[in-house]
Amino acid sequence: MECCNAEEQKHKIEELNEMMDETDRNIQILVFTKEMFNKIDKMIEEKNFSLENAILFLKNVGYCSAMKRIYGHAFCESLLNERFKKMIIEQEEKKEGKNESLLVDLCECFSLLNFYFISDELISICVPCLLKAASKKKESEEMQHEVEMALMALNYIDELFFIERELYLKEITEIIEHQRKNRNLTQLAYQSTWDFLIYRYRVDYSLEGEILNEMHLAREATKELEELTRNVDWKKKEEEMNKEEANAVLVICRWIQALSFFFENCLVWNEEYIELFSSIVQVSRAARDNYRDIGNKCISSLRNAAENCDVRVEDLLKSGTISAVSEEMQRRTVDDKIAFESLQFFSNVSYRLKEEERDEMEEAKRKATKRKVFEKLEEEGFEVIVISIHDIFNKRNRQIYTQLIMIVLLLILKA
Repeated sequence: MECCNAEEQKHKIEELNEMMDETDRNIQILVFTKEMFNKIDKMIEEKNFSLENAILFLKNVGYCSAMKRIYGHAFCESLLNERFKKMIIEQEEKKEGKNESLLVDLCECFSLLNFYFISDELISICVPCLLKAASKKKESEEMQHEVEMALMALNYIDELFFIERELYLKEITEIIEHQRKNRNLTQLAYQSTWDFLIYRYRVDYSLEGEILNEMHLAREATKELEELTRNVDWKKKEEEMNKEEANAVLVICRWIQALSFFFENCLVWNEEYIELFSSIVQVSRAARDNYRDIGNKCISSLRNAAENCDVRVEDLLKSGTISAVSEEMQRRTVDDKIAFESLQFFSNVSYRLKEEERDEMEEAKRKATKRKVFEKLEEEGFEVIVISIHDIFNKRNRQIYTQLIMIVLLLILKA
């Protein structure tokens, strides 16, 4: 790069960006180092690398990192990180001649490449800036990509930071509302919008009303998962998929991970969850042969739902969740992880069925649900599951096998 002029650098960057899209995640982790970012900083300082070209390159590095879930401290610890911090603050403080486009680019690079977003001052600048960029309504392919980039950068802001609602809630709501009416966002951009909102819940539980009732998370996630699942030929191996299918699989994974977090932490039940559980079951069944990682994530998210005392066991039954987990445990190729998640699921269900209710009517309802669960497990052939898991765990993990027996004993207690 140092020996090239600006035009030659731009051409080389375009070639590098194409290579990065195809490069394995583990190789990228080895390449995206503190030394690399320091080298870029030095080249900018010595004017051997134009800022425009550096940003063009770094935006794609950040995008690839986000797409492939590459987390690390390389950029955070680099001199380039400090340069970008200073430039963002300087641009924001300008009374005249502020370069809005440059500020957006800097905020995108900074957010996508920072594993820890540690400055309240920078959050107060970057969040409104990225939301403004994400709110553009033009539907050209280039603009869609820019909006997607801004929303992914917004989503990458550390979820443990509390962000004042005034900085984002009105704008996020408007983006979601506009998408419902116009469908102008890519599926990845729309999922990133929800990702940002869902993970804000980690530090602001008062958001639950807006997320569930006003913006209808469960309904929207159900619709997106069903559409994405239809767009994938699940019989293909990963390497056989075209780019659209690979992107759909990526977005499905992101939805399942975000929903798993939400199921674990939500405090209020919503009837729309039944359809959402059904759509996760659909994904799990579709992915079980060639995409075991997705299947594992589905079972894990359903296990979190079963553990949550605000999720009704009856609705797990209605949605087909109990049948789906039973099916997973009976498969000959069931692995340790998914078997453990399934055991935890049934452990949670059995614990919930034993919970004491406040009055006789609720107790009668609990007993009826318990009987339905037991009948469903009998129908699914639960004794086959016991034998299957025994074959897997009897020698290697006595503790888990013992847990299984305890679960079975709890479930077969008379209602």
